[in-house]
Amino acid sequence: MQINILGILMNTILKSKITDKCAWIGSEIADQTDWIYQLSPHMLATLNQALKVLEAKELNAPEFTKYDVYIEDPIFLAEIEKISNELENGYGFIVIRGLDTNIYTEAQLANLYYLFGLHMGDAVTQNARGDLLGYVENVGDKSQKMTRVYETNDYLPYHSDLSDVVGLLSIRKAKEGGLSSIVSSSTVYNRILEQYPEYLGYFYHTAWYDHLGEIDPSLSPIFSYFDGKLACRYLRHYIELGHDRRRIPLSQVQIEALNIFDEISHDPNLRLDMMLEPGDMQFCNNYCVMHSRSSFEDDDDLRNRRKLLRLWLKMPNARKLAQDFPGRNGIPKGLGQVA
Repeated sequence: MQINILGILMNTILKSKITDKCAWIGSEIADQTDWIYQLSPHMLATLNQALKVLEAKELNAPEFTKYDVYIEDPIFLAEIEKISNELENGYGFIVIRGLDTNIYTEAQLANLYYLFGLHMGDAVTQNARGDLLGYVENVGDKSQKMTRVYETNDYLPYHSDLSDVVGLLSIRKAKEGGLSSIVSSSTVYNRILEQYPEYLGYFYHTAWYDHLGEIDPSLSPIFSYFDGKLACRYLRHYIELGHDRRRIPLSQVQIEALNIFDEISHDPNLRLDMMLEPGDMQFCNNYCVMHSRSSFEDDDDLRNRRKLLRLWLKMPNARKLAQDFPGRNGIPKGLGQVA
């Protein structure tokens, strides 16, 4: 039997425009509401009943599993499945509204959010401490190299996290600024294909990433096309740091490719900016949506400062990944950097 090796190789690079729903343009959907999900009275009642069970058992996030208070309500589970499908096969992101921060304590909000996430997928660790529930606050020391940007009030560049899905719950807004910004990596891909096709192959080559939680930098491409779907993994700082630690300088053409990627990602026409109001939940598929945050000014009163809760989820319906694009669901506990 004759095998067409060239044909197999050519299928590893997607050379046609992505026309699926995930290739959205921010300016075209900014005024739409189909990416906003409003919790119904039934969904809220179901969550409130589950909250009572947790409180009766004296359990608080993240010290419980979904089996401690498994919700069997078919309507609730059907809505969860619909949301999960939208993340994998739709826009790749969703904003969920309906939690009233005026009637819940912070602990109750954390329990509701964590419970909601556990019915979508499995929570995975976000740092070497093994944290399953992250706190996004301006509490870091900027003078320390190991301080992660989300622990400050600085601008957070576009990136994807090390999980299938990342979720945020807004507890409090900043005094000023702190906009959440997302961009479709499929749309970025389309622009590269259209405007800079000669650079496309460089995004499929593996680069050295200094992934948090690993002792040494490891290899991963920025784009990977497998089983009919495109996946993206990007955080420029980790690539530059990975090459620096490996003592393998980025070539000039690699730097140009990264500059092109950043230039397209920051196109104000492509991105979608939003203010996450207290009680809003945002979930993004890390393989097809990159997220960012503008700088912000916090309140002088520590009790009124910006605060969000973060979840990293491993999803049961996540896309299959190529062998050279290894899954990164979580940061191994106790390894590498603790931040």
